[in-house]
Amino acid sequence: MNEKKKKNETWEWMKALLIAFGLAAIIRVFLFTPIVVDGVSMMPTLENGDWMVVNKIGYTIGEPKRFDIVVFHAPEQKDYIKRVIGLPGDEVEYRDDVLFINGKPYDEPYLDAYKAEIADSPLTENFTLEGKIQSKTVPEGHVFVMGDNRRKSKDSRLIGAVSIDEIIGNTKIVFWPIKDFGIVN
Repeated sequence: MNEKKKKNETWEWMKALLIAFGLAAIIRVFLFTPIVVDGVSMMPTLENGDWMVVNKIGYTIGEPKRFDIVVFHAPEQKDYIKRVIGLPGDEVEYRDDVLFINGKPYDEPYLDAYKAEIADSPLTENFTLEGKIQSKTVPEGHVFVMGDNRRKSKDSRLIGAVSIDEIIGNTKIVFWPIKDFGIVN
């Protein structure tokens, strides 16, 4: 009797562990996954080595929004973290360090810290979308993305517009290091 009870208890533990691992795998593959910021292209918003949670379900039921921070598959078989600047159909231009979308100026408060540091020269060089991606507007099914560290970011200015299909998800929660824990905008 005791031997049978032991086997039954072992089997119950094995089932519980299998279910736990299965749920963890489903959550990681389909819902949320961690990512580590690699490089300085999103500073000062995100630091090299920050661990973030990527929401993978957000864009299966919705579309990227302007200024979302997204993770996408880049051409170099690597995942990039950048900020959505232009949406499909948008005209994007920078003039005198000011973002213009469809002719309207936009504030970018996440750049204020860097702009204050380098008050003598622009953070973002002047450009038009046509000069960067040979199109007057962001193509349908694509977004124009840029890193917050405009001088040190490999983004749509170099790699072109990003297909929405290549976006893994959006991210706004830093969970490591603990001192940086919180929501970023």
